[in-house]
Amino acid sequence: MKFFTRSNNSPAPDPTMTELGREYAIAKRHGDRKTASRINRQLGNTSLSDSDRDAFKQGKDAYDAIPPIKPARRNRRR
Repeated sequence: MKFFTRSNNSPAPDPTMTELGREYAIAKRHGDRKTASRINRQLGNTSLSDSDRDAFKQGKDAYDAIPPIKPARRNRRR
């Protein structure tokens, strides 16, 4: 008898799509339009399933959850 089983029939997220989503979020944060548009073209050329889209969004959201670092003050007086 199993008391604590989790039946999760959903497939595991694709690690390549998760990493692609993370790279996209990094490119957007740093203003790298060339890389962001390359990733968009790559996504447009392939047919994505719902699980691939979810993995991409999961990777993007994981990086976006990290707050940006405040830039150095660089000798600015208050």
